Amino acid sequence: MSDLPRKAVTRTARLAALPLGFAGRATWGLGKRIGGKSAEIVARELQQRTAEQLFKVLGELKGGAMKFGQALSVFESALPEEVAGPYRAALTKLQEAAPPMPTRTVHGVLEERLGDEWRELFLEFEDKPSAAASIGQVHRAVWHDGREVAVKVQYPGAGEALLSDLTQLSRFARLLGPLIPGMDIKPLINELRDRVSEELDYGLEAQAQREHAEEFADDPDVVVPRVVHQCEQVLVTEWIDGIPLSEVIADGTEEQRDRAGQLLARFLFSGPARTGLLHADPHPGNFRLLPGAGEEEGPESWRLGVLDFGTVDRLPGGLPETIGTCLRLTLEGDADMVYELLREEGFVKESIALDPDAVLEYLLPIIEPAEAEVFGFTRGWMRTQAARIADPRSPAHQLGKQLNLPPSYLLIHRVTLSTIGVLCQLNASVRLRGELEEWLPGFVAAE
Repeated sequence: MSDLPRKAVTRTARLAALPLGFAGRATWGLGKRIGGKSAEIVARELQQRTAEQLFKVLGELKGGAMKFGQALSVFESALPEEVAGPYRAALTKLQEAAPPMPTRTVHGVLEERLGDEWRELFLEFEDKPSAAASIGQVHRAVWHDGREVAVKVQYPGAGEALLSDLTQLSRFARLLGPLIPGMDIKPLINELRDRVSEELDYGLEAQAQREHAEEFADDPDVVVPRVVHQCEQVLVTEWIDGIPLSEVIADGTEEQRDRAGQLLARFLFSGPARTGLLHADPHPGNFRLLPGAGEEEGPESWRLGVLDFGTVDRLPGGLPETIGTCLRLTLEGDADMVYELLREEGFVKESIALDPDAVLEYLLPIIEPAEAEVFGFTRGWMRTQAARIADPRSPAHQLGKQLNLPPSYLLIHRVTLSTIGVLCQLNASVRLRGELEEWLPGFVAAE
């Protein structure tokens, strides 16, 4: 690959080939079984080949295709293990890296946006990217004042690619459905598409990052790099080292997993309360676990580094009080009050009548982490919840189909689900209730 594929017809053809490729491999698998291989072995090979193609196409295309892949990767916890295993390695690769854009293209963008003498702004600049994301890639450098910095450079044609990919992906969302059984793919794609203009605006991203960096400047638990310079297509921020959360998921100790999970939950709920903004891209590639300053410091000194503020939800009053109140009333078993609140907020449409006790029964297993003093998030728990809601024969599935998600809650819902997905990937034991009591409006009854 020499550059980001930009022609819509080229990108569309490559994306459209994905479901065709899945079908072709299914035919190949049938032939293998006829040839004598067991169905189980063939299925495993089939899923592995499909996963490899998925990463290759989504990763190389970057844009909306990669964005979609990253969004899917945090939901792999919900998949049955026989399906999740082959896809896990391929999808989680999208959280940290993708094939890089050519050096000449990077230099071209920097020259156009920072001027002909752009190199004078840096004491050092590494041409090899340290990370590649859906609309840009990051280069490590040293700013002219000696600070180590991360230079994010947006891919030329990224906006066109994002919209083209997400439009095409939505057209065959039904065919992609089997990749994530029980998950409705189309609303996820539509919501990603709705955020395209914000994602491309590095000015908005810089503003959101500055607000977080200022608020968390002296925080003992969370580190947000400061913005050094910003212009169209280029964002320069302070560099932070640390262990990528994807590595903690793969090889971290129990202490690292638990600490990372606790800090992730703390940031999810404290961020909106402190800044009026919700970081809305919680995949593991956007977080680092930073060791404490002293050699003798234990796991409690580790901090969470937070990157990429390209997608945020603006919540001036913090998370809606209705969420905390509903959680508290559900835990208290007040079915009638919960139902009334859900109806008032539009989660239950006026044209639909539901049994309040059935609604309570639907919600209780989902909010189990908020009830325990310490909750162990596991893939098994996530799979149980996903299977309960996805099974068309279950009462939970039938009731869930009749609930509505108001537009103002769409992003909050996705971020919460994604964060829970990451906590399950971490296999972390988290004191979630304590974070809710401190940061979520309405969770503690007013005196």
